[in-house]
Amino acid sequence: MNKKLTTSLVASLLIATNLTANQTLDTITVTSATKSEQSIKDVTSNVEVITSQEIEERHFTTVSEALSTLSGINLISNGGLGKSTSVYVRGIDSEKVLVLIDGVRFNDVSNFTGGADFANLNINNIEQIEVIKGAQSGLWGADATAGVINIITKKPEDGFNGNINVEFGSFQTKKTNTVLSYGTKDYYLETFLNTIDTDGYTAHAQDNTDIDNYEKDGFKSREYGLKAKYNIDDSNSIGFAHKIIDSKVDLDTPSSDNLVNNSEYNYKVSSVNYENFYNDIKTKAHINRTVYDWSYISSSRSDYDGSLTEYGIESTIPYFNEKSFLMVGTNYKDFKKENDINRNYNNKALFVTNSNSFNNNQTIFTQSLRYDNFDKFENKTTGKIGLKHFFTNDLFASTNYGTAYNVPTVTRLYHPSYGNENLVPESSKAFDLTAGYKNFEVTYFKTKIKDLIGWDSGYSNIKGTSTIEGYEASYKKDVLEDLFLGINYTHLDAKDAKGKDLARRAKNLVNLSLDYYGIKKTHINLNGQYVGTRYDKKDKGGIQTGRYTVWNSVVNYDISNDLKTYLKVDNIFNKYYQVANGYATSPRAFYVGLNYKF
Repeated sequence: MNKKLTTSLVASLLIATNLTANQTLDTITVTSATKSEQSIKDVTSNVEVITSQEIEERHFTTVSEALSTLSGINLISNGGLGKSTSVYVRGIDSEKVLVLIDGVRFNDVSNFTGGADFANLNINNIEQIEVIKGAQSGLWGADATAGVINIITKKPEDGFNGNINVEFGSFQTKKTNTVLSYGTKDYYLETFLNTIDTDGYTAHAQDNTDIDNYEKDGFKSREYGLKAKYNIDDSNSIGFAHKIIDSKVDLDTPSSDNLVNNSEYNYKVSSVNYENFYNDIKTKAHINRTVYDWSYISSSRSDYDGSLTEYGIESTIPYFNEKSFLMVGTNYKDFKKENDINRNYNNKALFVTNSNSFNNNQTIFTQSLRYDNFDKFENKTTGKIGLKHFFTNDLFASTNYGTAYNVPTVTRLYHPSYGNENLVPESSKAFDLTAGYKNFEVTYFKTKIKDLIGWDSGYSNIKGTSTIEGYEASYKKDVLEDLFLGINYTHLDAKDAKGKDLARRAKNLVNLSLDYYGIKKTHINLNGQYVGTRYDKKDKGGIQTGRYTVWNSVVNYDISNDLKTYLKVDNIFNKYYQVANGYATSPRAFYVGLNYKF
């Protein structure tokens, strides 16, 4: 394949993830926006997709690192690899973001917040990461106030295939990813093992001090599993997937470098899926189970064990035309916390989504409605409507309105010291309006959250309504024959019920990426992020942790069609900054890697 064609294909793929109104949008499909497979062009929701191409060229280590390159996403971490990490989506914190791995919930029901453990979500064998922004409870139920992040792993190809990646770098970091698979038209089987070992750097550091003066806080992770699928006949298939994540991390507190706590994590994510095709009707049934087991060790040991078991069935029925469908389904979920609490609650749901395409596919109208029955809380009815219209092939507008809710975790309800059985679910309303022309897109968004759960000598619902609004703008374009530019900007205004600024939300965020393909067999990426004013505590209190820019770079070189090498440099100019007061961030760091596919 010649260089010009390769560059053109890469640029088209990258531009397609920006939801601009061009024909390349038809090449990328998403499933999280309506629970049915659709082209991005036919989705009214605000969707961004991180493709396998971007992941392989940027060599991200964690899912949160990849997410931080998108508009509207703000990352807060208490140190390096393995340390507690929060991903704010449009100013809404992680506990209100539903995270899925191939459709299986990863949100941790055993902890206080119920948010996903982003610290242990590493990049490996991922086909794409879908980010659906805005209230999504009308489709997915609880915990989707800010949106849905669905991590979709790669499907094995026919024949025997393998992929081995090794990486070494700063802080004695060693990373390996190994995937082996075999596939035919009747079945496939895949196994994988991914490891990370690093001495790391201190999690704790006072402002403007050399982190070499502190002890190191290491991280070790092992992720392994199996995935299989068997096509019973042309209409029926059954699949199975099981993933285990084992890790151990050293932690500090913001006030001390000497207090080292070891935390051990073990997560098991399993699913069994059945699919049937009958007269163009697609029916899927599943059993999903996620088991959480983590221990926090200091002067005493605390265990946090829990599980989420889900059963569900849904059918997608096409009608009217090839892009219109009705999806109906039901599911049952059991949330369980063990150890000191040993309590649970369950949820039964019915949901329906209808999507229609009119005016020669220039207008898309989507509606979703969901009814949830809890044995602990009042029943919830949530919904969503979306409209998208293409005025020309290059110009479009879309709008969405949805309601959502977030339930208290079992731990927040029943913890013997901090629990409050009188907690009620948070509720929210969200609206967005988007306009796009060619490679430029701008979105206004606004979310109102009522009965926000907060801390005041214990957990309680805060009276009043918090309001989070802002806008995002993005532009992606192959500006020269061999040069591709991507830039996005986010402005955010996040206030609580009393009109005070919420903590740890940056007012302004800018991401910039330049990709150059003008040297034979070589790809050079330069990327940077500017973080605007951000305070560590509410109402502009605490330390100001924003107003900095960090630059990174990656150089990829193709030794052959199957063998590639790369050099990655993080924090090129050795910028000192903190995203959370008292917690260190990486100084300049170098990593070199080798990838072999067969």
